[in-house]
Amino acid sequence: MSRPGRERLRLEVPFLAEDRYVAFLAERADRLHSLHFQLPGSLALDARLACQGEEEGRLVAGLSAVVGPRKYALLNSRFLAPGRYFDRAGLGALAGQLGRLRAAGQLDGLVFADYYLLRALADTAPELCGEFEAVPSVNCRIDSFAAVAAWCEAATAAGFRPPAKIVVDRDLNRALPRLAEIAGRCRERFPALTLALLANEGCLYRCPFKLAHDAHIALANTGLAPEASGALNTALGCRRLLAERPERLFRSPFIRPEDLGRYEGLVGVIKLCGRTLGAEFLLRTVAAYLDGGFAGNLLALTDTMEWLAGELHVANERLPADFLEHLAGCDGDCRACGYCHDLLDRCARAPVLRLKDWRREGMLRRSL
Repeated sequence: MSRPGRERLRLEVPFLAEDRYVAFLAERADRLHSLHFQLPGSLALDARLACQGEEEGRLVAGLSAVVGPRKYALLNSRFLAPGRYFDRAGLGALAGQLGRLRAAGQLDGLVFADYYLLRALADTAPELCGEFEAVPSVNCRIDSFAAVAAWCEAATAAGFRPPAKIVVDRDLNRALPRLAEIAGRCRERFPALTLALLANEGCLYRCPFKLAHDAHIALANTGLAPEASGALNTALGCRRLLAERPERLFRSPFIRPEDLGRYEGLVGVIKLCGRTLGAEFLLRTVAAYLDGGFAGNLLALTDTMEWLAGELHVANERLPADFLEHLAGCDGDCRACGYCHDLLDRCARAPVLRLKDWRREGMLRRSL
């Protein structure tokens, strides 16, 4: 429920040119701040593994049907093969594609993680780039006011417009005093800037694999190495860790739909992700966050933990009302606490494996 005198939070959501999803978004456009989408044929420019963009005409037609939200193209790969920064033909083709989207009225800015690419694009088409916001990716891990200021300066120094919104680091989702301090300083220095939080990624708390994982995706998408993320995450990464200790999922800094009101006055936008999971996932997830509540498996709303939903059912409606407050006050000493372990026993069930068997299997793995 919105607090009196405060603007209701709006959502940034992935865009897919699926007819049912487009109609759903068009009907709720007044609740949306922005849409983000992959450029057609831009596999190497994308931060998601082997994600193919829409055909350009279909993309423009779908975007045109959702009137009001800002629209951002994703150029958010961690890096490109070095020769791409000097490939005039390739950069010119990219600029042409961006220009066509701009001429159609369907592009306001670019989301980037690779500043080399941003500078190379600005050198190629300076006048066009001056019409776009340059929005740093959430993977830039902006976690302080100094970082916000530095990335805004980087955008304008490259010849772009400053970002209208910045998604700050996921780890601020439950660091509410730090978030409030950053928000207050931004209001003073950058009154036109809206802060945003990524709500439903579901990555591990302060994920120790994150930087290497982003690099592996970029290596695969650029053709510099074969894809290995799935095998790595199963054998060594997050999937193995969650199988060993499934209670770790609660420390992931996701934001439940029921807790959105806690962020009013701190940020203006809640970002959702999950574009590679398809329209059905997005319909379910966007509806839950617009409704401010969800009765069902919490994992079915999360992006990187959605794979776990078939093995573990976490009843979102059974989580306590003080869930956010308790986790926001977490000191990280899991051995002395046991809260997440108890929460899993109270609110979760495993359709395929019993939780005790699952934990036993994890203990066996650790002893090998």
